[in-house]
Amino acid sequence: MRADWVDANPKASLAIMMATMEAQQWCEKLATKREMAEIIGRRQWLNVPVPDIIGRIKGDVNYGRGKKVAGTNLLMKFWGDKGESSYPWKSLDTWFVTENIRWGKFEPTLDVKALVDRTNRSDLWIEAAKGLGLTGFPTGDSRGVEKFFDGKVFDPADPMAYLKSLSIKRAMV
Repeated sequence: MRADWVDANPKASLAIMMATMEAQQWCEKLATKREMAEIIGRRQWLNVPVPDIIGRIKGDVNYGRGKKVAGTNLLMKFWGDKGESSYPWKSLDTWFVTENIRWGKFEPTLDVKALVDRTNRSDLWIEAAKGLGLTGFPTGDSRGVEKFFDGKVFDPADPMAYLKSLSIKRAMV
């Protein structure tokens, strides 16, 4: 939501966030996966047959060349155990902005932290979670240092070091 709208409509903003969070929790339940697939598969949404999407939602993976695995822990996540899939981690926003610097969308001189702090309202997410009576949810800004499949490391406290470590880049850092 736009910041000016959130500021002008704080109650509506929280209500929308709470409804979204309830929907995420519903989507997370194994028992509702088929119904979710039926809803999103409809013509007005994805227009995809349920059999084409239900497996992936439940964690079935087709690796190709005949290798198929059912019920993996690689299922689509909407909430997580305590909301960690939904929570607006500033460290993830920092990575997204950093990737936009990498691909030339933003200048390398951009103050990434200032932008993320100005746009990420994790305080509102926490307020909505409390309004739903939830406990034990995330409250920090960072998931910490992350290591990717290619071995590259992203430290949200030093996004430029990540950019400098990459061999493929469009922006000079």
